[in-house]
Amino acid sequence: MFEGADKSGESISAGPSEDRGERRRSGLSGAVDWRLAARTGAALVPAGPRTSRFSAQQVVDELATASVRAEGPVREVSGLLDDRPVPAARVVDRPGWIAAAADSMSLLTGTGRENSARSLLAGKPAGVQAGAMLAFLSTAILGQYDPFTGKDGTLLLVAPNIMAVERALGVSPTDFRLWVCLHEVTHRVQFSSAPWLADYMRRNVDTLGSVGDEPLTDMLSRLVDELRERRRGSTPDDPAARGIVGLLRATQGPAQREALDRLLVLGTLLEGHADHVMDAVGPTVIPTVEQIRAAFDKRRTRPTNPLQRILRALLGIDAKVAQYVRGKAFVDHVVGRVGMREFNAIWTDGETLPRPDEIEHPDRWITRVL
Repeated sequence: MFEGADKSGESISAGPSEDRGERRRSGLSGAVDWRLAARTGAALVPAGPRTSRFSAQQVVDELATASVRAEGPVREVSGLLDDRPVPAARVVDRPGWIAAAADSMSLLTGTGRENSARSLLAGKPAGVQAGAMLAFLSTAILGQYDPFTGKDGTLLLVAPNIMAVERALGVSPTDFRLWVCLHEVTHRVQFSSAPWLADYMRRNVDTLGSVGDEPLTDMLSRLVDELRERRRGSTPDDPAARGIVGLLRATQGPAQREALDRLLVLGTLLEGHADHVMDAVGPTVIPTVEQIRAAFDKRRTRPTNPLQRILRALLGIDAKVAQYVRGKAFVDHVVGRVGMREFNAIWTDGETLPRPDEIEHPDRWITRVL
């Protein structure tokens, strides 16, 4: 059992009061009892790798230091500068990540901690399901930047997972830990340098959760059409449109579908940009960066057992992996053509973000924006 990380299970700071009590609730409010989800996830999550308390504490200390060391190289490579403070990372174990993720989701969906007894009762079945999902995800997450909690956001590093992966890959632990921190710190820098991003995400999540007045028959008709096309062997080109995400899109009205597409494109950009930065720092910062990237990419594509494949498909994990690949290809191409300084026009506002068709055709973004 991994003993060194924060195991309190306490939710992370919720940030300013207006985020919790005054923000408009989305249509997802009350749909999930996130407190129950956190308890369920903590009860179901498997233990992390076995290690001594001393070794675990070493991992925690080194990750905390690496998260600060990563700031300089990320700023230098990305060219994103601001005067925001550099908050300390929070190094957690799997139950700690589950608690933090549940708290963040309750804030993002407008649910908060002040649900009525009626809404909590209605959200209990979904809370159990969400807890099981979080338990599965918590074994794969290496780190995460959460822009919705805390005054300056919260950088989470999941120590047992980082230790497990570095052992599986056979790479330098010190280099791998800094490499992971480079990715997550890039996300923090993205949001601190473009403060409008968090609100942009909130608005689209609110739209995604709104029910609207569309007749149920119209929604079911779209779903039937989508299933019929798939039975005929028609598979969407976009990995994000396959699996459960693709079926979700089929049930949505135009406004919700557009909001989902905006969130998917934003996620592709954020992950691809972070992957670009973490590799671009080069061997002067991480001597074994090329070895780590090669081993990590091989691990991403490694076949899993049938149950894991089903869960990956249902939870959209394969689509998430595709986000990294497609997003990095987009950023690599644009930066290669125009340089990082010109690329950073992408962070101006929602209109300068890439559109869905531009991810696969980055020259279209260059022509439209630059």
